[in-house]
Amino acid sequence: MKILYLDCFSGLSGDMTIGALLDAGGDFPHLENELKKLQIDDEYELKISKVVKNGITSTKFDVVLGNELVYDHTHDHSKHEHGKQNVHTHDHSSHHHHEHSHTHNHDHSHSHEHHHRAYRDIVQLIKQAGFSEKVEEMALKMFKKIGEAEGKIHGVPLADVHFHEVGAVDSIIDIVGTAILVEQLGIDEIRSAPVPTGSGHIHIDHGVYPVPAPATLEILRGVPLAKSELKSELTTPTGAAIAAVLATEYGTFPAMKVTQIGYGAGTKSFPNHPNVLRVMIGE
Repeated sequence: MKILYLDCFSGLSGDMTIGALLDAGGDFPHLENELKKLQIDDEYELKISKVVKNGITSTKFDVVLGNELVYDHTHDHSKHEHGKQNVHTHDHSSHHHHEHSHTHNHDHSHSHEHHHRAYRDIVQLIKQAGFSEKVEEMALKMFKKIGEAEGKIHGVPLADVHFHEVGAVDSIIDIVGTAILVEQLGIDEIRSAPVPTGSGHIHIDHGVYPVPAPATLEILRGVPLAKSELKSELTTPTGAAIAAVLATEYGTFPAMKVTQIGYGAGTKSFPNHPNVLRVMIGE
């Protein structure tokens, strides 16, 4: 049996997960080709690069959106070293997306309109793509988990949930891409460390909230959480859904013979803490 262990000592997000799975031997051309089945590839480009986080070489995965000129602000923030004074203002950008639209609405709301999709649209997109049964099931379960959490918090029926935080193209890519790579790597079971969410505060469109943000906390209901002193949002809704839906148990490293190891880079940098997700695959 092939086990994947998510060693999420620095939290997790969709892009960190894909970076780590690629680093552990995931096939990038296969990922690109499978994602084309969604028929939204005119809206994005995928980029991978090697970065060093506190001495650890890791794979950085980015979704570059079609109208990158308008979107550039999300990637530019993330280039700042977040150990500096701007850490408090950009906590929401910890994973190159999930909350950027809120604080920039005054300038950029027009650019986000056609990237926002309702839950029912995303389900349709995935079902029409012709993925394998396993990939489709994993992706739909993760989106349902996020949709239910958002719906509960905002008091909206699941079908009508407007994915203002995870409906952008990059999040569809992160969730479906994770499912594609888990299947391609032949993973039979996923286990995870307890999930750290971080601490401090985050800006969302309803105001300033303590970390974890309400949707993230709702998604992680029933999942063991780990304490973290880092003043930052370490786990996004997408990352939370990956851990909550795909992992069958949570705890310390399981007894297994490790055959593959991967490091996926997050967007932030911390002075004494490598912001990476480590995955281990073994028998």
